[in-house]
Amino acid sequence: MSTERSGLFSSQMGGWLAVFGSAFCFYLATAIIRWAEPHVAIETPYFVFARFFLGFCVVCITMILKRQRLQPQRYDLLLGRTVTNAVAVFCFYKAVEVGSLAEANILNMTYPLFVALFAWFLIRDQRDFLVLPIAGVAFLGIWMILAPGEVGMRFESIWGLGSGITASLAMIYLNLSRRYHDSQTILFFMFGLGALFMLLLFYEDIFWPGRMEFFFIFLCSAVGVIGQYLLTYGFLYVTAVEGSIISSSRIIMAALFGPLLVGDPALTLTGWFGALLVFSANSMLAYRKSVAQPIR
Repeated sequence: MSTERSGLFSSQMGGWLAVFGSAFCFYLATAIIRWAEPHVAIETPYFVFARFFLGFCVVCITMILKRQRLQPQRYDLLLGRTVTNAVAVFCFYKAVEVGSLAEANILNMTYPLFVALFAWFLIRDQRDFLVLPIAGVAFLGIWMILAPGEVGMRFESIWGLGSGITASLAMIYLNLSRRYHDSQTILFFMFGLGALFMLLLFYEDIFWPGRMEFFFIFLCSAVGVIGQYLLTYGFLYVTAVEGSIISSSRIIMAALFGPLLVGDPALTLTGWFGALLVFSANSMLAYRKSVAQPIR
């Protein structure tokens, strides 16, 4: 019995570390974009294209090694996941390019809030009336981060909020797609079609890289793909609540490391309080979801 408990704890601890590692990788990928700015001229679409292209290569290699076959059933869901995820990543990286690293990561991590709001308005049997006051707390936190004392909102902030909104739609499509497809099929279409879309829409920004460009492009892409696989592995061994809370640690990470790693201005006391409100709202939403869904 003690051996089983030890093995269970070991797997759970591995899951926690994997999910936390994924949050750090996603943050590090954005830091690499900022580190590249003084040295190379690489536009946002190129970083997005490279991440998808590398991810597509990794998925293809793993499927060949495991002798897996694609099993697509609902192309509409696969396409919806691909488009919304591509827009979300583009908006996220664009927010990093034009604004604060901390602000971009915090606003990207508002996607659990928008998932809950979309579900509340669109799915009657999933309406939890406590979601609305929790959402109010989260929006207060967003306002504290963006424009405390100001009437308007900076244009740069729209990219960050856009990434959170479209990422929530991507998560909804992912949940629907999982009912019909395995993870590798979803990733194959997401990475493959995502890279193709970026190439067709932004071909003028994509070029054959030199040594320095290749270094930053590959490093950013590799860290992002590693984060994706760590997240997939980690959620096999942690609960949805644990995973959501640990993933939301990127909010605190972004607020803490921005001045240290990329020289961003530190968050004000009001900004820190807003970040903690968004983190708390994400954690509460994850807990409410777990309570509302019976264990099967």
